[in-house]
Amino acid sequence: MNCKQFNTIPLEEVLLSLGHPPTKQNEKEAWYLNPFASESQASFKINKSLNKWYLFSEGIGGNNTDFMKKYLNTSVNGVLIWAENQNFSSFQNQEISNRKSENPTKNYEILDVNGIHHPALLEYLRERKVGNQTQFLHEIHYRMNDKNYFGIGFKNDSGGYEIRNKYSKICLGKKDISTIKNGSESLRLFEGFFDFLSFKNVENFLEKEPVDYLILNSVSMIHNIKSSLGNYENIELYFDNDEAGNRAVEMIKNENQSAEDCRVLYSDFKDLNDWMIHKNPLPERQVKQRRR
Repeated sequence: MNCKQFNTIPLEEVLLSLGHPPTKQNEKEAWYLNPFASESQASFKINKSLNKWYLFSEGIGGNNTDFMKKYLNTSVNGVLIWAENQNFSSFQNQEISNRKSENPTKNYEILDVNGIHHPALLEYLRERKVGNQTQFLHEIHYRMNDKNYFGIGFKNDSGGYEIRNKYSKICLGKKDISTIKNGSESLRLFEGFFDFLSFKNVENFLEKEPVDYLILNSVSMIHNIKSSLGNYENIELYFDNDEAGNRAVEMIKNENQSAEDCRVLYSDFKDLNDWMIHKNPLPERQVKQRRR
């Protein structure tokens, strides 16, 4: 992906992937709370026809590349590396429309789905401190843009796979949430599947019983689940410690009195997996038992 291609992706889609829904919009424009800082009134506007943004509170604006340079505090090259690892549906549609193919409905082919055996993937899971949770995962070999790849796959409710390895973060198939049901009246809600796997590692340590689990696979999917949360008497929220996570927690708690923000567990860390990696909360005896 180059800058020209990235700048054609609707900025609305970019913002949604980062967890920033609009506060109001119409056919011509959309308004957002400042994505770069905390504010109570929307001052960030997108001109939909131009696909340009302007931040009135700071008097700055530009295109997608300008936005992500400021958002990530990185160079143009850093923005393009980030963009390559995303799963923007509009860019996939561009790729599909520009490619002559016997199957124009997708730009990839899944070659093999199996248990995780590749040493590189097992090592990556160990680095993320979830190497013992492979029962929830698959090793996916796939072909995209005439090249073969492989990665860790976490299946969603639409049959798609969130794919992760050291170098890639994409979704194959339709983007959707993942639910794991145990017939419980309680629900634990996670932003990404590495947070879910991290929690499963410490569930017994925290003296928690298994319940139902819902993994968003992207905080932008939060609007797809609000109607289903009313079925639970208790809801535990394990989102990231960032602005998107704050807004997600606030949104759910405003509509569900039973929802509990559980981020105090890892309040000094980016997310639950970051806490697991750096805090290593499991006693050494328990870690050794899990390695057997």
